[in-house]
Amino acid sequence: MPIAVHFLEQNGQPPHQVAALLAEFLAAARSSLHLAIYDFRLGDSLAEPVIKALRGRIAAGVEVRIAYDAGKWATSLGGASTEPAPTGSADFIRSIDPRIFSKAITGGDPATPKLMHHKYVIRDGTTPAGAVWTGSTNFTDDSWTLQENNIVCIDSADLCTYYETDFEELWSRGDIGTSGSHDNGTLHVPEARIDVAFAPGEGRSIDHEVAHFVGTARRRLKVCSMVITAGSILGALSDTVSHGRVADYSGLYDRTQMESVFSQWHGTPAEWKIQAFQQAAGQLSGKRSTPYNPGSKHDFMHNKLLVADDAVITGSYNLSHSATLNAENMVIMHSPEIADRYSAYIDRLAERYRRDLRSETKSNKQA
Repeated sequence: MPIAVHFLEQNGQPPHQVAALLAEFLAAARSSLHLAIYDFRLGDSLAEPVIKALRGRIAAGVEVRIAYDAGKWATSLGGASTEPAPTGSADFIRSIDPRIFSKAITGGDPATPKLMHHKYVIRDGTTPAGAVWTGSTNFTDDSWTLQENNIVCIDSADLCTYYETDFEELWSRGDIGTSGSHDNGTLHVPEARIDVAFAPGEGRSIDHEVAHFVGTARRRLKVCSMVITAGSILGALSDTVSHGRVADYSGLYDRTQMESVFSQWHGTPAEWKIQAFQQAAGQLSGKRSTPYNPGSKHDFMHNKLLVADDAVITGSYNLSHSATLNAENMVIMHSPEIADRYSAYIDRLAERYRRDLRSETKSNKQA
């Protein structure tokens, strides 16, 4: 099938299935594997099939290049500096095989560092058999075990052309720079029409495109995003909800992450966003994740998803202003069947965390 989608949730799948899925995708390479991955650190048991696949491809003469985030004090998704980007990817990648070509990608200006936040793999990208793996999922134990994420694999040489352009720019520069500029377009596969774009080069246009999909949805609008902090998207959501423009509106976000953002907005020009978010989130569920610290479990609601009528927006791109400045990728799949599948997944997650909130409220009342 040209498009395969996979849905993850906390304790919802054996992580070894995800490891096997990635290993299978890698093992099918015949000429090249180009990985742009924000966080690549796996424990021994999950790493084994992935490492075996990569070593096998190297032994077969496949070119393997891995670009990863260089690591720095990252800005939070709301805008203020709060937590360090993950460390350890460099050591893990070096441990796979010394024949792998790897490069740390920096975030540009040291005064305002941004993230190389992609989670994509290009397989045989310059051949007719090219395929792309993308979505919200990092290559870590927590991502495959404790977080809500999605993966989409698309067989398309045309799509690979866009991703190869982005990858080569990152690789040649060694920083995110203006990668993605003018690297956007539309293509077709048997199952769907696909739009693709990359930030930071097309960050502003992505932001406006997502807001447009929100504002023009009429039949259904499903939001499933770790945070919702971009002003244009928040404004469109608030306006759509307040005027009742869409028949079926629901979804979820990460409650813990958003609460940390509220404290950053208070007393600033962005304070208006609090009311806009409250308007937009009134019908959404919120996952109560563990507050971040380096040693905690990282059980964020980590999806970056939106379903608007029969279009699915996914990739590494959070619904935040910071995403416009990071190195990110976004695909929009126009397909009723795929939109139905994503919509059902979001509804299931929303109901799960709605039940959790009811249980938490009941426990608090009894305490």
